[in-house]
Amino acid sequence: MAHLPQAHADASAGVHLAVPVRTFLFLGELMSVTPVTSFEPVLPEGLRLRLDEADEGMHELGPESNFNESMYFNFYDPQQRLGGWVRLGNRANEGIAERTVCLYLPDGTVGFSYDRPPIKDNDSFTAGGLAFTFVEPFRRLDVSFAGDVLHLADGMAMADPKAAYLSNPTVSATLDLSYEGISPMLGGELESLDGSPLEDAHGGDFARGHYEQHVFGTGTVSVGDQTWTVAGAGLRDHSWGPRHWQSPWWYRWLTGNFGRHAGFVASLIVKQDGSRSMGGVVLRNGRYEQVVKVRVRTDWDEANGTQQQVGITMTTQEGLVYEVTGEVVGMVPLRNRRKTDDGSLLTTRIAEGMTIWTCPQLSDAPGSGLSEYLDQVIDGRPVGRDEEG
Repeated sequence: MAHLPQAHADASAGVHLAVPVRTFLFLGELMSVTPVTSFEPVLPEGLRLRLDEADEGMHELGPESNFNESMYFNFYDPQQRLGGWVRLGNRANEGIAERTVCLYLPDGTVGFSYDRPPIKDNDSFTAGGLAFTFVEPFRRLDVSFAGDVLHLADGMAMADPKAAYLSNPTVSATLDLSYEGISPMLGGELESLDGSPLEDAHGGDFARGHYEQHVFGTGTVSVGDQTWTVAGAGLRDHSWGPRHWQSPWWYRWLTGNFGRHAGFVASLIVKQDGSRSMGGVVLRNGRYEQVVKVRVRTDWDEANGTQQQVGITMTTQEGLVYEVTGEVVGMVPLRNRRKTDDGSLLTTRIAEGMTIWTCPQLSDAPGSGLSEYLDQVIDGRPVGRDEEG
Protein backbone atom coordinates (compact mmCIF):
# COMPACT_ATOMS: atom_id res chain seq x y z
CA MET A 1 0.00 0.00 0.00
CA ALA A 2 6.21 10.73 0.05
CA HIS A 3 6.97 14.19 -0.25
CA LEU A 4 7.82 17.91 -0.11
CA PRO A 5 7.43 21.18 1.78
CA GLN A 6 7.18 20.37 5.49
CA ALA A 7 10.19 18.58 6.92
CA HIS A 8 7.87 17.12 9.56
CA ALA A 9 4.36 16.26 8.42
CA ASP A 10 1.32 14.78 10.14
CA ALA A 11 -1.00 12.49 8.16
CA SER A 12 -4.12 11.93 10.20
CA ALA A 13 -6.67 14.68 9.74
CA GLY A 14 -9.95 13.77 8.13
CA VAL A 15 -9.23 10.04 7.93
CA HIS A 16 -12.10 7.59 8.25
CA LEU A 17 -12.17 3.84 8.71
CA ALA A 18 -13.10 2.04 5.51
CA VAL A 19 -12.32 -1.16 3.65
CA PRO A 20 -8.97 -0.12 2.18
CA VAL A 21 -6.82 -1.49 -0.61
CA ARG A 22 -5.18 -3.75 1.90
CA THR A 23 -8.31 -5.18 3.56
CA PHE A 24 -8.38 -6.55 7.08
CA LEU A 25 -9.94 -9.86 8.04
CA PHE A 26 -8.98 -11.78 11.14
CA LEU A 27 -9.18 -15.55 11.10
CA GLY A 28 -8.45 -16.02 14.77
CA GLU A 29 -5.43 -17.58 16.40
CA LEU A 30 -2.89 -19.46 14.30
CA MET A 31 -0.26 -20.87 16.61
CA SER A 32 1.54 -24.17 16.07
CA VAL A 33 -1.19 -26.65 15.05
CA THR A 34 -4.08 -24.66 16.53
CA PRO A 35 -6.96 -24.66 14.01
CA VAL A 36 -7.81 -21.38 12.33
CA THR A 37 -10.99 -19.86 13.77
CA SER A 38 -12.89 -16.88 12.41
CA PHE A 39 -13.20 -13.33 13.68
CA GLU A 40 -15.25 -10.91 11.59
CA PRO A 41 -14.41 -7.20 11.46
CA VAL A 42 -17.14 -4.60 11.10
CA LEU A 43 -18.01 -4.25 7.40
CA PRO A 44 -20.56 -2.25 5.43
CA GLU A 45 -24.02 -3.83 5.46
CA GLY A 46 -24.48 -6.56 2.89
CA LEU A 47 -20.79 -7.37 2.51
CA ARG A 48 -18.46 -10.05 3.79
CA LEU A 49 -14.81 -11.01 3.48
CA ARG A 50 -13.97 -14.50 2.26
CA LEU A 51 -10.67 -16.31 2.65
CA ASP A 52 -10.20 -20.05 2.08
CA GLU A 53 -7.16 -22.31 2.10
CA ALA A 54 -7.60 -22.57 -1.66
CA ASP A 55 -6.74 -18.86 -1.89
CA GLU A 56 -3.13 -19.75 -1.07
CA GLY A 57 -2.98 -21.18 -4.59
CA MET A 58 -3.42 -19.51 -7.96
CA HIS A 59 -6.69 -17.88 -8.98
CA GLU A 60 -8.54 -18.07 -12.25
CA LEU A 61 -7.15 -15.59 -14.72
CA GLY A 62 -9.64 -12.77 -15.19
CA PRO A 63 -10.50 -11.14 -18.50
CA GLU A 64 -9.03 -7.76 -17.57
CA SER A 65 -5.94 -6.79 -19.55
CA ASN A 66 -4.27 -5.65 -16.31
CA PHE A 67 -5.19 -8.72 -14.23
CA ASN A 68 -2.41 -9.28 -11.70
CA GLU A 69 -1.72 -12.04 -9.21
CA SER A 70 1.23 -11.40 -6.95
CA MET A 71 2.99 -12.51 -3.80
CA TYR A 72 5.44 -10.57 -1.67
CA PHE A 73 7.73 -11.57 1.21
CA ASN A 74 10.03 -9.52 3.44
CA PHE A 75 12.39 -10.35 6.31
CA TYR A 76 15.12 -8.87 8.50
CA ASP A 77 17.77 -10.72 10.53
CA PRO A 78 18.94 -8.40 13.34
CA GLN A 79 22.00 -10.50 14.09
CA GLN A 80 23.26 -10.44 10.51
CA ARG A 81 21.85 -6.92 9.92
CA LEU A 82 20.56 -8.23 6.60
CA GLY A 83 17.04 -7.92 5.26
CA GLY A 84 15.11 -7.73 2.06
CA TRP A 85 11.98 -8.38 0.10
CA VAL A 86 10.92 -10.19 -3.05
CA ARG A 87 7.82 -9.84 -5.21
CA LEU A 88 6.48 -11.74 -8.19
CA GLY A 89 3.42 -10.41 -9.99
CA ASN A 90 1.92 -12.43 -12.85
CA ARG A 91 0.33 -10.26 -15.55
CA ALA A 92 -0.53 -13.17 -17.81
CA ASN A 93 -2.88 -11.22 -20.10
CA GLU A 94 0.05 -8.93 -20.86
CA GLY A 95 2.35 -11.93 -21.34
CA ILE A 96 4.80 -10.91 -18.63
CA ALA A 97 5.54 -11.12 -14.93
CA GLU A 98 6.98 -8.38 -12.72
CA ARG A 99 9.83 -9.84 -10.67
CA THR A 100 11.72 -7.89 -8.02
CA VAL A 101 14.48 -8.91 -5.60
CA CYS A 102 15.79 -6.34 -3.12
CA LEU A 103 18.42 -7.13 -0.46
CA TYR A 104 19.69 -4.65 2.13
CA LEU A 105 23.17 -5.96 2.94
CA PRO A 106 25.09 -5.63 6.24
CA ASP A 107 27.64 -3.16 4.84
CA GLY A 108 24.93 -0.74 3.69
CA THR A 109 25.04 -1.77 0.02
CA VAL A 110 22.01 -3.16 -1.81
CA GLY A 111 21.49 -6.13 -4.10
CA PHE A 112 18.67 -5.30 -6.50
CA SER A 113 17.09 -6.83 -9.58
CA TYR A 114 13.95 -6.13 -11.56
CA ASP A 115 12.82 -8.10 -14.58
CA ARG A 116 9.74 -8.58 -16.75
CA PRO A 117 10.15 -12.22 -17.84
CA PRO A 118 7.65 -13.67 -20.33
CA ILE A 119 4.89 -15.96 -19.02
CA LYS A 120 2.08 -17.78 -20.82
CA ASP A 121 -0.40 -18.39 -18.00
CA ASN A 122 -1.23 -17.83 -14.34
CA ASP A 123 -0.62 -21.39 -13.25
CA SER A 124 2.29 -20.81 -10.83
CA PHE A 125 4.61 -18.30 -9.21
CA THR A 126 7.74 -19.18 -11.15
CA ALA A 127 9.42 -16.60 -13.37
CA GLY A 128 12.72 -14.78 -13.77
CA GLY A 129 14.59 -17.14 -11.45
CA LEU A 130 12.18 -16.52 -8.55
CA ALA A 131 9.79 -19.22 -7.30
CA PHE A 132 7.24 -19.48 -4.48
CA THR A 133 6.23 -22.96 -3.33
CA PHE A 134 3.06 -23.66 -1.31
CA VAL A 135 3.83 -26.25 1.37
CA GLU A 136 0.97 -25.94 3.91
CA PRO A 137 -1.76 -23.31 3.54
CA PHE A 138 -1.47 -20.40 5.99
CA ARG A 139 1.49 -22.07 7.72
CA ARG A 140 4.44 -22.73 5.39
CA LEU A 141 5.72 -21.39 2.06
CA ASP A 142 9.19 -21.56 0.49
CA VAL A 143 10.97 -18.88 -1.54
CA SER A 144 13.90 -19.46 -3.89
CA PHE A 145 15.83 -17.26 -6.27
CA ALA A 146 18.86 -17.74 -8.50
CA GLY A 147 20.04 -14.99 -10.81
CA ASP A 148 21.99 -11.77 -11.11
CA VAL A 149 21.49 -8.60 -9.07
CA LEU A 150 22.91 -5.12 -9.31
CA HIS A 151 25.32 -4.48 -6.43
CA LEU A 152 24.47 -0.88 -5.52
CA ALA A 153 26.82 1.11 -3.32
CA ASP A 154 23.80 3.30 -2.54
CA GLY A 155 20.20 2.16 -2.97
CA MET A 156 19.20 5.73 -3.85
CA ALA A 157 20.83 5.11 -7.24
CA MET A 158 17.54 3.50 -8.29
CA ALA A 159 16.00 6.97 -8.48
CA ASP A 160 17.54 6.91 -11.97
CA PRO A 161 17.22 3.26 -13.04
CA LYS A 162 19.00 3.63 -16.38
CA ALA A 163 22.04 5.25 -14.79
CA ALA A 164 22.02 2.69 -11.97
CA TYR A 165 22.14 -0.23 -14.40
CA LEU A 166 24.94 1.38 -16.40
CA SER A 167 27.15 2.35 -13.45
CA ASN A 168 26.90 -0.54 -10.97
CA PRO A 169 28.33 -4.06 -11.20
CA THR A 170 26.23 -7.18 -11.57
CA VAL A 171 26.86 -10.19 -9.30
CA SER A 172 25.20 -13.56 -8.86
CA ALA A 173 22.75 -14.07 -6.00
CA THR A 174 20.67 -16.86 -4.49
CA LEU A 175 17.94 -17.08 -1.88
CA ASP A 176 16.65 -20.21 -0.23
CA LEU A 177 14.13 -19.27 2.47
CA SER A 178 11.42 -21.17 4.31
CA TYR A 179 8.62 -19.01 5.75
CA GLU A 180 6.50 -20.05 8.74
CA GLY A 181 3.23 -18.28 9.55
CA ILE A 182 3.32 -16.80 13.07
CA SER A 183 0.02 -14.92 13.07
CA PRO A 184 -3.60 -15.10 12.00
CA MET A 185 -4.46 -14.30 8.40
CA LEU A 186 -5.28 -10.68 7.61
CA GLY A 187 -7.48 -9.92 4.59
CA GLY A 188 -9.52 -11.73 1.98
CA GLU A 189 -11.81 -11.02 -0.92
CA LEU A 190 -14.71 -8.64 -0.36
CA GLU A 191 -18.00 -9.94 -1.74
CA SER A 192 -21.76 -9.68 -1.32
CA LEU A 193 -23.47 -11.90 1.21
CA ASP A 194 -24.73 -14.08 -1.64
CA GLY A 195 -21.12 -14.71 -2.72
CA SER A 196 -21.18 -12.50 -5.80
CA PRO A 197 -17.98 -10.49 -6.38
CA LEU A 198 -17.84 -6.72 -6.21
CA GLU A 199 -16.80 -4.92 -9.36
CA ASP A 200 -14.89 -2.20 -7.49
CA ALA A 201 -14.13 -3.68 -4.10
CA HIS A 202 -11.15 -1.46 -3.35
CA GLY A 203 -11.95 1.81 -5.03
CA GLY A 204 -10.06 1.24 -8.27
CA ASP A 205 -7.81 -1.10 -10.20
CA PHE A 206 -5.48 -2.21 -7.43
CA ALA A 207 -6.60 -5.59 -6.05
CA ARG A 208 -9.81 -7.62 -5.85
CA GLY A 209 -8.48 -9.90 -3.15
CA HIS A 210 -5.62 -9.30 -0.75
CA TYR A 211 -4.35 -10.85 2.48
CA GLU A 212 -1.26 -10.59 4.67
CA GLN A 213 0.45 -12.54 7.44
CA HIS A 214 3.33 -12.01 9.82
CA VAL A 215 5.94 -14.69 9.20
CA PHE A 216 9.36 -15.94 10.26
CA GLY A 217 11.90 -16.86 7.60
CA THR A 218 14.98 -19.06 7.84
CA GLY A 219 17.54 -20.11 5.24
CA THR A 220 20.45 -18.72 3.27
CA VAL A 221 21.20 -15.62 1.21
CA SER A 222 24.17 -15.33 -1.14
CA VAL A 223 25.37 -12.24 -2.99
CA GLY A 224 28.60 -12.46 -4.97
CA ASP A 225 31.13 -14.45 -2.96
CA GLN A 226 29.37 -13.95 0.41
CA THR A 227 26.79 -16.25 1.99
CA TRP A 228 24.75 -15.63 5.12
CA THR A 229 22.57 -17.96 7.17
CA VAL A 230 19.55 -15.90 8.17
CA ALA A 231 16.67 -16.16 10.63
CA GLY A 232 14.31 -13.23 10.86
CA ALA A 233 10.71 -12.14 11.12
CA GLY A 234 8.80 -10.43 8.35
CA LEU A 235 5.52 -10.15 6.50
CA ARG A 236 4.04 -11.68 3.36
CA ASP A 237 1.08 -10.77 1.18
CA HIS A 238 -0.93 -12.19 -1.72
CA SER A 239 -3.12 -10.18 -4.12
CA TRP A 240 -5.23 -10.99 -7.16
CA GLY A 241 -7.39 -8.97 -9.53
CA PRO A 242 -6.96 -5.95 -11.83
CA ARG A 243 -4.07 -3.66 -10.86
CA HIS A 244 -2.67 -0.35 -11.95
CA TRP A 245 -0.03 1.20 -9.66
CA GLN A 246 -1.58 4.57 -10.48
CA SER A 247 -4.90 3.76 -8.76
CA PRO A 248 -4.04 5.15 -5.27
CA TRP A 249 -3.10 8.84 -5.17
CA TRP A 250 -0.70 8.01 -2.36
CA TYR A 251 -0.39 5.56 0.49
CA ARG A 252 1.76 4.65 3.49
CA TRP A 253 2.10 0.92 4.20
CA LEU A 254 4.11 0.21 7.35
CA THR A 255 4.97 -3.26 8.61
CA GLY A 256 6.94 -4.31 11.66
CA ASN A 257 7.98 -7.32 13.69
CA PHE A 258 9.42 -7.60 17.18
CA GLY A 259 10.62 -11.18 17.04
CA ARG A 260 8.05 -13.96 16.72
CA HIS A 261 5.42 -12.69 19.12
CA ALA A 262 4.75 -9.03 18.38
CA GLY A 263 4.35 -6.80 15.35
CA PHE A 264 2.02 -4.50 13.47
CA VAL A 265 0.64 -3.41 10.11
CA ALA A 266 -0.51 0.18 9.59
CA SER A 267 -2.07 1.37 6.35
CA LEU A 268 -3.11 4.86 5.25
CA ILE A 269 -4.49 5.19 1.71
CA VAL A 270 -5.60 8.38 -0.06
CA LYS A 271 -7.56 8.80 -3.28
CA GLN A 272 -7.17 11.74 -5.64
CA ASP A 273 -10.40 13.28 -4.33
CA GLY A 274 -8.81 13.49 -0.88
CA SER A 275 -10.81 10.72 0.77
CA ARG A 276 -8.76 8.60 3.13
CA SER A 277 -9.03 5.11 4.56
CA MET A 278 -6.98 3.52 7.27
CA GLY A 279 -6.62 0.22 9.03
CA GLY A 280 -4.21 -2.28 10.44
CA VAL A 281 -3.47 -4.65 13.27
CA VAL A 282 -1.21 -5.03 16.26
CA LEU A 283 0.16 -8.54 16.83
CA ARG A 284 0.65 -9.62 20.43
CA ASN A 285 1.31 -13.22 21.50
CA GLY A 286 -0.19 -14.74 18.36
CA ARG A 287 -3.36 -12.63 18.40
CA TYR A 288 -4.35 -9.62 16.33
CA GLU A 289 -5.88 -6.44 17.73
CA GLN A 290 -7.74 -4.45 15.08
CA VAL A 291 -6.44 -0.93 14.44
CA VAL A 292 -9.14 1.62 13.59
CA LYS A 293 -7.12 4.85 13.51
CA VAL A 294 -3.65 5.50 12.08
CA ARG A 295 -1.62 8.67 12.32
CA VAL A 296 1.68 8.96 10.44
CA ARG A 297 4.39 11.59 10.94
CA THR A 298 7.38 11.73 8.61
CA ASP A 299 10.80 13.36 8.88
CA TRP A 300 12.14 13.70 5.36
CA ASP A 301 15.56 13.35 3.81
CA GLU A 302 15.59 16.77 2.18
CA ALA A 303 18.25 15.82 -0.35
CA ASN A 304 16.30 12.87 -1.73
CA GLY A 305 12.71 13.57 -0.72
CA THR A 306 12.28 10.13 0.90
CA GLN A 307 11.24 9.13 4.39
CA GLN A 308 14.07 9.19 6.95
CA GLN A 309 12.23 8.82 10.25
CA VAL A 310 8.64 7.69 10.74
CA GLY A 311 6.30 8.07 13.68
CA ILE A 312 3.08 6.05 13.91
CA THR A 313 0.19 6.32 16.35
CA MET A 314 -2.21 3.38 16.14
CA THR A 315 -5.51 3.23 18.04
CA THR A 316 -7.20 -0.14 18.37
CA GLN A 317 -10.89 -0.98 18.42
CA GLU A 318 -10.58 -1.43 22.20
CA GLY A 319 -9.13 2.07 22.59
CA LEU A 320 -5.52 1.09 23.20
CA VAL A 321 -2.95 3.47 21.72
CA TYR A 322 0.42 2.27 20.43
CA GLU A 323 3.26 4.68 19.63
CA VAL A 324 5.90 3.44 17.18
CA THR A 325 8.99 5.27 15.90
CA GLY A 326 11.15 4.15 13.00
CA GLU A 327 14.56 4.92 11.55
CA VAL A 328 15.12 4.08 7.88
CA VAL A 329 18.43 2.22 7.51
CA GLY A 330 18.18 1.34 3.81
CA MET A 331 16.32 3.11 1.02
CA VAL A 332 15.50 2.04 -2.53
CA PRO A 333 13.16 4.37 -4.50
CA LEU A 334 11.38 2.60 -7.34
CA ARG A 335 9.46 4.02 -10.29
CA ASN A 336 6.51 2.77 -12.31
CA ARG A 337 5.37 4.45 -15.52
CA ARG A 338 2.23 3.89 -17.58
CA LYS A 339 1.03 5.61 -20.72
CA THR A 340 -2.70 6.29 -20.89
CA ASP A 341 -4.90 5.91 -23.96
CA ASP A 342 -4.58 9.64 -24.66
CA GLY A 343 -0.78 9.41 -24.60
CA SER A 344 -0.25 10.93 -21.15
CA LEU A 345 2.63 9.47 -19.12
CA LEU A 346 1.77 8.63 -15.51
CA THR A 347 4.64 8.22 -13.04
CA THR A 348 4.45 6.55 -9.64
CA ARG A 349 7.23 6.42 -7.06
CA ILE A 350 7.40 3.67 -4.44
CA ALA A 351 10.03 4.39 -1.76
CA GLU A 352 11.02 1.13 -0.06
CA GLY A 353 12.66 1.79 3.32
CA MET A 354 14.11 -0.98 5.46
CA THR A 355 13.23 0.40 8.88
CA ILE A 356 14.23 -0.27 12.49
CA TRP A 357 11.19 0.21 14.74
CA THR A 358 10.88 1.02 18.45
CA CYS A 359 7.71 0.42 20.46
CA PRO A 360 8.16 -0.05 24.23
CA GLN A 361 4.55 -1.26 24.52
CA LEU A 362 5.42 -4.26 22.34
CA SER A 363 9.08 -4.97 23.11
CA ASP A 364 12.09 -3.70 25.02
CA ALA A 365 14.23 -4.57 21.99
CA PRO A 366 14.00 -2.82 18.62
CA GLY A 367 12.06 -4.43 15.80
CA SER A 368 12.26 -4.22 12.01
CA GLY A 369 10.18 -4.04 8.88
CA LEU A 370 9.39 -1.93 5.84
CA SER A 371 8.07 1.58 5.38
CA GLU A 372 6.60 1.64 1.89
CA TYR A 373 5.58 5.07 0.59
CA LEU A 374 3.71 5.15 -2.73
CA ASP A 375 3.07 8.51 -4.40
CA GLN A 376 1.96 9.69 -7.79
CA VAL A 377 4.51 12.19 -9.13
CA ILE A 378 3.17 15.46 -10.53
CA ASP A 379 5.61 18.02 -12.00
CA GLY A 380 8.45 16.08 -10.39
CA ARG A 381 6.91 16.18 -6.89
CA PRO A 382 5.52 13.13 -5.04
CA VAL A 383 2.02 14.23 -4.07
CA GLY A 384 1.77 12.73 -0.59
CA ARG A 385 4.34 14.91 1.07
CA ASP A 386 2.33 18.04 0.31
CA GLU A 387 -0.87 16.39 1.50
CA GLU A 388 0.16 14.42 4.58
CA GLY A 389 -0.77 17.25 6.93
